Amino acid sequence: MTQNAENVLDHFELFRGPEYQQMLANKRALFENAHDPAEVERIREWAKTPEYREKNFAREELTINPAKACQPLGAVFASVGFESTLPFVHGSQGCVAYYRSHLSRHFKEPTSCVSSSMTEDAAVFGGLNNMIDGLANSYNMYKPKMIAVSTTCMAEVIGDDLNAFIKTSKEKGSVPSEFDVPFAHTPAFVGSHVTGYDNALKGIIEHFWDGKAGSEPKLERQPNEKINFIGGFDGYTVGNIREIKRIFELMGIEYTILADNSDVFDTPTDGEFRMYDGGTTLKDAANAIHAKATVSMQQYCTEKTLPFIEAHGQQVVAFNHPVGVSATDDFLMTLSRITGKAIPTGLEQERGRLVDAMADSSAHLHGKKFAIYGDPDLCYGLAGFLLELGAEPTHVLSTNGTKAWEEKMQALFASSQFGQECHAYPGRDLWHMRSLLFTEPVDFLIGNTYGKYLERDTGTPLIRIGFPVFDRHHHHRYPVWGYQGGMNVLVKILDRIFEEMDKNTNVVGKTDYSFDIIR
Repeated sequence: MTQNAENVLDHFELFRGPEYQQMLANKRALFENAHDPAEVERIREWAKTPEYREKNFAREELTINPAKACQPLGAVFASVGFESTLPFVHGSQGCVAYYRSHLSRHFKEPTSCVSSSMTEDAAVFGGLNNMIDGLANSYNMYKPKMIAVSTTCMAEVIGDDLNAFIKTSKEKGSVPSEFDVPFAHTPAFVGSHVTGYDNALKGIIEHFWDGKAGSEPKLERQPNEKINFIGGFDGYTVGNIREIKRIFELMGIEYTILADNSDVFDTPTDGEFRMYDGGTTLKDAANAIHAKATVSMQQYCTEKTLPFIEAHGQQVVAFNHPVGVSATDDFLMTLSRITGKAIPTGLEQERGRLVDAMADSSAHLHGKKFAIYGDPDLCYGLAGFLLELGAEPTHVLSTNGTKAWEEKMQALFASSQFGQECHAYPGRDLWHMRSLLFTEPVDFLIGNTYGKYLERDTGTPLIRIGFPVFDRHHHHRYPVWGYQGGMNVLVKILDRIFEEMDKNTNVVGKTDYSFDIIR
């Protein structure tokens, strides 16, 4: 099956041709030193058993396919949410290539980020010279208004001091002394991308509020009626942030979105390349100290940032990625309480439409069992919505979830009759989830793209909600927050339920007695 100009085959067909199949068979026979197929199959079947699950859950020193990324990825995500800001990662080029590609593959947008290009010599002697040269090159080549610095494993292991390095770089003339270079230490070997988001956002706010790292006097807070909003690390930031802006404007609330990256991850194709687009202005970031309150949409993304803001005199409140009716109710009523603004009729009608849609489809959702994995806030929000739908979030797993998160999840389960047989699993990975799916099967799995391997292995249909979603396009443009977002999640879940119904009832003369036109 050779290629020719008249009929160019793509990889779906090309590698199924006889010459490629023979090549792969020869490779297996000559080089792979494979085990006996019968023994492989025996082990495969044993790995589906409760006995193996017990051994799997007993492991402590090994992680297999964690459902999380590392801190600097979250730092880059937060940094691009500010006006003309270039993320600068003090570490190797390979690390930064990962962050850029990970975000670009999800959002289908170029992600600007640079590194200090540390190599072996910097690992031995320190990365000061890399910082001096890197900041100078970044400032002169890419013309940012701010450079936000974070770190990788290498810089943290050798103990590079970002504060001292940035001061020295300014003294050497890399950037003007008054140029904004906030920083955060984000060691990739602890925490996760939500930790990195939190550290970077706190570092940027601290830079502006506490006198630009000591070079200027601290800002004196003069309270006003504005509300600060923090979205957290969110794969749906484009749709979600725009939905939140719409809600604020409907309610007549003055607001500042901190780390607003909704535009930079959704630039238009109109002949102009936008290296930076949108974002919270640096002036607004500084003036955010004067706000009446700060609202975080994701508690576990702002565990350090919110206490810092509260210490500056503001009221703070955190939610857990609110999806559905009750969580949106709580969000809107909290906004109304803080601001004194009434919830408009238009939003009340959106609520009624979501409730109506849930009632229309309840027969197909009631009693369905789901497994969920992802970030702790996302898992909590999705589990709460499933309980509202009369479904059972049987297994909820978060690799970057904590013991406190587990307790909060179990309290949520206890609050509903549909949560009595549900369990939360903090600190576990997708190989643990595999054992759960084999030993306690569910109807559907909710998670990111990596769940497609679990779907293939266990036969559990995957509903893609989370980050990253690489193998489907444009999900990030649609909100999952608010009543409108709840409607989107509801439709996504129902579509997969109906697809499975059709797939299981489409054999002519055998199962098509239920291959219905109307569902």
